Amino acid sequence: MDMQQSYMGYDRTIVVFSPEGRLYQVEYATAAVKRGELIIGTTFKDGVIISGIKRPLKLSKIGSMNKIHSIDNHIGMACTGLLADARNLVDFARTKSQSHRITYDEPIDTFTLTKLLADQKQLYTQYAGVRPYGVGSLIAGIDDSARLFETDPSGYLREWEAHSIGKESNTVEKYLEKNWKQNMSKKDAIKMIFNSIKKVDKQKFNVNIIDVGIVENKKFRKLSEDEINKML
Repeated sequence: MDMQQSYMGYDRTIVVFSPEGRLYQVEYATAAVKRGELIIGTTFKDGVIISGIKRPLKLSKIGSMNKIHSIDNHIGMACTGLLADARNLVDFARTKSQSHRITYDEPIDTFTLTKLLADQKQLYTQYAGVRPYGVGSLIAGIDDSARLFETDPSGYLREWEAHSIGKESNTVEKYLEKNWKQNMSKKDAIKMIFNSIKKVDKQKFNVNIIDVGIVENKKFRKLSEDEINKML
């Protein structure tokens, strides 16, 4: 019983490592991300695509659920996990992006913005009285080249050619590893993303369950339902 109570102490505080070197609250936040709806991103010859599965309820208003967010003219972000936390991080990213533009009279580069997001997440693993963000993010942008970054609840960041986060991401990762190609076309990249979603989604695949954003020519935009329907 004493040992169990001792471990509960590590479980309840964010700032103390367990004897095994674990931060349990960070692990719980990572578990929340793994249970979130799937998001996928991939680079292609001239840009980056990010996509996410959404689950609108029968009476929910169309467009009220967003998995893809515009951060700046040339940067978009997909989030999964606790979407309330994601909304806060999206606002944070937009503020930092606009602050950089005002201060330096130039757009922020994708890596710098991603690092600021990762720093914010890591900050919330250090102090008592807060908890980690339960959010996994894919950040897509174009600087000198197309770039796709991931940040996790610990604040770690990675750059990818193609990547997925959330439910069934292990299956999707294997599919991406087999099918991603250097300098693939936009059409092939979108087809690869849609096929990877079809492999793991149990419901009928249609325009109502997915969001898609694309960065090309240094411009980010979300695809309309009509555009997605033409590609299905």
